[in-house]
Amino acid sequence: MSPFGDRLAGAMAEHGPVCVGIDPHPGLLSAWGLGDDADGLRTMGLTVVERLAGRVAAFKPQSALFERHGSAGVAALEDVLAAARRAGTLTVLDVKRGDIGSTMDGYAEAYLADDAPLRADAVTLSPYLGFESLRPALDLARRTGRGVFVLALTSNAEAAGVQHARHDGVPVARAVAAAAAAENARAHDAGEWRRMGSVGLVVGATVGSAPQRLGLGLDAVRGPVLAPGVGAQGAGAAELARTFGAARAQVLASSSREVLRAGPDGLVDAAASLARTARTALAPPRTPEGPLP
Repeated sequence: MSPFGDRLAGAMAEHGPVCVGIDPHPGLLSAWGLGDDADGLRTMGLTVVERLAGRVAAFKPQSALFERHGSAGVAALEDVLAAARRAGTLTVLDVKRGDIGSTMDGYAEAYLADDAPLRADAVTLSPYLGFESLRPALDLARRTGRGVFVLALTSNAEAAGVQHARHDGVPVARAVAAAAAAENARAHDAGEWRRMGSVGLVVGATVGSAPQRLGLGLDAVRGPVLAPGVGAQGAGAAELARTFGAARAQVLASSSREVLRAGPDGLVDAAASLARTARTALAPPRTPEGPLP
C-alpha cells in the first residue's frame, strides 16, 4: 500500500480538500429519524458512506460516539469503516489516543495493524504525554502505509494553557510540529513518499493567527493538516485562508454537523458546498502572471 500522505494528496486533488465527519450525536440521529442505538449509528454511518464515497477526500468517524453504545456501537463502527474501505474512500478515525509503553502498543495495533477490525487509513493521536510516547503508533503506521494526525493546536478554550505554554522557551505546539516535521523528513530521505508525508497535525480552523504567533511553520511539516471546525463551528473561507497561509495546500478541511444536519437527502449538496468553499479558500495565492509555483 502506498503511503497515506501520497494517497491523501491524490484524493484531495481529485475530490477537493474535504473530510466529512461521521458524528452520530443524539440530536442528529433524531433529526434523521433514527434511534440513538447501534442500529441508528450504523444506518447513519453507512448512509454517509453510500452517498458521499467518491465525492470527498476522506471520512472521519468519531469513535467516542460509537463507543458510548458499548460492543454493539463498536461493531457498528467496524461496519462503517469496512464500507468505506470497500468504497475506496480514505478514513481518519478520530480516537485521540495517547499513552505509554505497552498500552500505546495496544492502541497502535487496534487501529493501524493490517488485520485490525477497527483499522483505518489514519488516526488522531494526543502527544501530551510526550511526542515520543507515540512511537509505537508512528512506527506501525509507517510500516503499514497508514498515517497519523497529532493534536497540535485545538480550538477548545482550555487548550491554550498547554499548547501555547513554553518549555525551554519553545511553545509546546511548535515542538509538536517540529517533531512531526522530523518524522516526515526521515521518511522522505528514505524515499518513502513523494507528494506529502504521512505524519500530520490537527490544527483547528478557528484558532485564528495562533499558528503564526507561535511559529509552528506548518508548511515545513510537509504533512497534512486536519482542520476541524469548518461550518457549524464558525470557520469559513476567510478563516481557512488566514489561519493556514503558506500551508494551505496541505489542509484537509473537516466538517461534521454542517454536512450531517442536511439530512440523508441533502448530504451530496452540503458536501459539494463545503468542497467549493475549501477549494476557494485553500487555493494557492495568485499573481498577475498566474498561480505561484
